[in-house]
Amino acid sequence: MSGGDWPCVKAIYLEGIAIGNATFETEAPSWEAWDTAHLQFARLVARQGETIIGWAALSPMSQRCVYGGVAEVSVYVSMSKRGSGVGRKLLEALISESEKNGIWTLQAGIFPENTGSLALHKACGFREVGRRERIGKLHGVWRDTILLERRSRIIGAE
Repeated sequence: MSGGDWPCVKAIYLEGIAIGNATFETEAPSWEAWDTAHLQFARLVARQGETIIGWAALSPMSQRCVYGGVAEVSVYVSMSKRGSGVGRKLLEALISESEKNGIWTLQAGIFPENTGSLALHKACGFREVGRRERIGKLHGVWRDTILLERRSRIIGAE
C-alpha cells in the first residue's frame, strides 16, 4: 500500500464504517493521520486487475517497548468481494509479514455481530480471549467487542 492507494483504501474503509459493525470510527482519517497510526510494514492491498478490492494493515498495540511485538489487525474487503476469499488471503499475508518483522502476537477487537470477521480470524489461527463488555459507544449505543489473538509459532516461541 502506498499513499497513492489511499483514495481506494479509504473508500473500502468508509463501506465498513457505513455498515456499523466494523469499527468504532465514524469517519475515515486523512492519509497523514492513517499513516502515522499504522506500522510502516505489512500494509497490504488486494487487487483485481488494477482495482483495489481489499486492504490489511497493523497498528501498534502500545508505545511501550515491552509490547513492541504486539500489533492490532485491520482487514477490510470491498462489499462486492466479501465472502470470496479475499479477506483470508489478506489476513494470511498479514500474518506472514508480521512474523517477518518480529511480531509475536496479533490481536483483533471485533464486534460480536460481525460473524464473518470472527469466523475469518478463527480460521486463520486466532483464538477468542474474551468479551469486552460495553467497551465503547457507537452512535450513542454501548457496544461489546470480542478480543481475539494469534500467537506466532515462529517469533517468541523459544
